[in-house]
Amino acid sequence: MPFRAVGKTASMSETRTSTIAVNGVDLVVHEAGRVGDPIIVLSHGFPELAYSWRHQMAPLAADGYHVIAPDQRGYGHSTAPTAIDAYGTDNLTADLFGLLDHYGQDDAIFVGHDWGSMVVWEAARHRPERVKAVVGVSVPYVEWPGPPTQLMQMVYGDRFFYILYFQQVGPPEAELDASAHRTMSCMLYGASGESVAGREMPTELPPMEGTGFLTMMTDPPALPWNGPEGAWLDQADLDLYVSEFAHSGFFGPVSWYRNLDANATRATGLTAERLAMPSYFITGDLDVVRMMDPTGPERMRNLLPDYRGETIIPGAGHWVQQEAPHAFNEALRGFLASL
Repeated sequence: MPFRAVGKTASMSETRTSTIAVNGVDLVVHEAGRVGDPIIVLSHGFPELAYSWRHQMAPLAADGYHVIAPDQRGYGHSTAPTAIDAYGTDNLTADLFGLLDHYGQDDAIFVGHDWGSMVVWEAARHRPERVKAVVGVSVPYVEWPGPPTQLMQMVYGDRFFYILYFQQVGPPEAELDASAHRTMSCMLYGASGESVAGREMPTELPPMEGTGFLTMMTDPPALPWNGPEGAWLDQADLDLYVSEFAHSGFFGPVSWYRNLDANATRATGLTAERLAMPSYFITGDLDVVRMMDPTGPERMRNLLPDYRGETIIPGAGHWVQQEAPHAFNEALRGFLASL
């Protein structure tokens, strides 16, 4: 179905959708713009879809880009492998490079949000010759000094942390699958700027034993929900997310987290100097990831050879490209104009 979006132009008012076979899976791919124009790949996060880029695709196509946004493996109606290691960044990046091959392009600009940000940073680290430029959204570039889950275990001990909870196979997906509507409404509202601005962050985490991902979440207020630019998610938007996750379930999306240690091992010795291409970062000032990792921009300034800065959007939470699409698009297009 065509994406409903803001900032559309009459000539690029709709996206096109197809299913493309790459790297042993079939991906549902949404695209806008002319095939043969420079490619921008938009990589979504957890728990999202290509739909999370609905406000970016037409404006970028109007700027002369061929914009492609896949529902990545495990999501929506794309293939959902049953093996956990199928969701490592070796496969996730190969899927995106396979899309470039499909369109006959050697390289592209990669933009990723949340988990998609980690995927595009890894694409740049492992295959820099295929990445013209890279934009991380919400999640900054990181080099782990050891296995990530061991480092998290040292910090959190026996207290609840969602990434450690997701390492278990079975309970997390059973909890999230029980009601796709409750899961998606709680998660989308709970990490939004409106929600974060209206509550205090807990000073003491509950024990891991007996705690679930949704345990501390409350049912959100009535739709639509508001961001710094007005309503950002309405009933039709939520219904689409719920329908797609009711179909796919959460095993695949959660299994991306189960590959963190293997991903870090694969990146051993591949340090920041490989990311010589232009890079940029966009986040919301109320993003919970920013609160957990406030030094990310400073780290990137120190590590990345051609880091061109960051935009921190006031009032926006974790879903920044949906909550503040005009400000997000202005920041992204400003970076693209510098290339």
